[in-house]
Amino acid sequence: MQVLRRTLTTRGASFAGSGVVLVLAGVLLGQHDVTRVGVLLLALTAVSLVVVRRHGLHLEVSRSVLPGRVAIDQRSVVTVRVRNAEAAPTPVLMAEESIDYALGDRPRFVLPSLRGGVSQEVQYTVRSHTRGVHHIGPLHVRVRDPFGLTLRTAAVSGHAEVVVLPRVVPLTAGRSLGSGIGSEGSIPHMVALHGEDDQTVREYRDGDDLRRIHWPATARTGDLMVRQEDRPAKRRAVVLLDTRAEGHGGSGRSSSLEWCVTTAASVTAHLVEGAHAVHLLTADPATDTGTRHDSTVERALDTLARVRLGSTDDMRSVLHDASALTGQGGLVVYVGGPLGDDDAHTLAALRQPGSSGVALVVEPGTFGGSRSRRRDPGASDAAEATTATLRASGWLTTVVDAATGPAEAWSAVVSSALVGAR
Repeated sequence: MQVLRRTLTTRGASFAGSGVVLVLAGVLLGQHDVTRVGVLLLALTAVSLVVVRRHGLHLEVSRSVLPGRVAIDQRSVVTVRVRNAEAAPTPVLMAEESIDYALGDRPRFVLPSLRGGVSQEVQYTVRSHTRGVHHIGPLHVRVRDPFGLTLRTAAVSGHAEVVVLPRVVPLTAGRSLGSGIGSEGSIPHMVALHGEDDQTVREYRDGDDLRRIHWPATARTGDLMVRQEDRPAKRRAVVLLDTRAEGHGGSGRSSSLEWCVTTAASVTAHLVEGAHAVHLLTADPATDTGTRHDSTVERALDTLARVRLGSTDDMRSVLHDASALTGQGGLVVYVGGPLGDDDAHTLAALRQPGSSGVALVVEPGTFGGSRSRRRDPGASDAAEATTATLRASGWLTTVVDAATGPAEAWSAVVSSALVGAR
């Protein structure tokens, strides 16, 4: 009975109900013509049920998304390939794709009758105004009989995803952060004094290429000397992103979390262009340490596309793991909301003497639309307290509200004029 309720349309249920009533009325009243009409309606409904059930709808669906990694508002082309896995031909199918709401309206299309083993391809485009990993699938198909009395639906498994990367904003005024080189790995790079092509000279060691012998130095010192090409050291930068739910305000694209994600992506790309070895640390409860560590722009953007709000303990894991990277110096950048006193002091201690620390602290109460743009004195005081703690430890800090853009905030905190004023 439940199957019939799901299969019959409103018209089909009306036909079936009318047929039963007419049959009973014809039998009770002795009106054979009325009985025949009722039987005809019931028979028509039964035939429609058989028509929509004659094919098992054993379909195989595969998808390809090009490109699979896109920027915000960039289009991706989705190719859906539907194959009939049965020997019997399929009826004409009405298909609808299930896609995340951020990708737009659900695509609808008609699939013609397919013979056994035959495939049909359909293409459509999607785009998103928000970052994230957006899912596509399953494919829902519907079959109607010619009279519109019955409707059969089925969901064909198969999924794909579109990774929408966060927006990267061009930043400026980063040259003032050149102090505090730091080392990469266990063996620091040697620093050339006059450029990348400079060379130093050292004593010959077993196994050295004889073609690299430096004869002038050998004649001057009396010992066999060889040339050694030096490379400039690559400055280290550690970027910390705060994803605590209590540290952010607003929702959607106007939330402080989205502002911080955009800023973290922009800072990471900017520092890589400035010849920094950048390490992005974000909270990831799925890892053993609770922290995800990315050292390339591509991986960092993929991680930032998947960032979601977390707990206070997540940020503490990030601060704990960051100490191993900042122990030898280098630039430290914090992007996030106000921290408690203990966490603020832990963050402040990450900046080593002679190195730079930059903190962009958001005021959560100013994000999320007109209702939340009114300044919350408590949140404002918390942001000021965090920046005061960091500033006392030599950090360059600024408090950010919803009206401040990432480029403006970065320029304000690292520009040479403000650095001198601080």
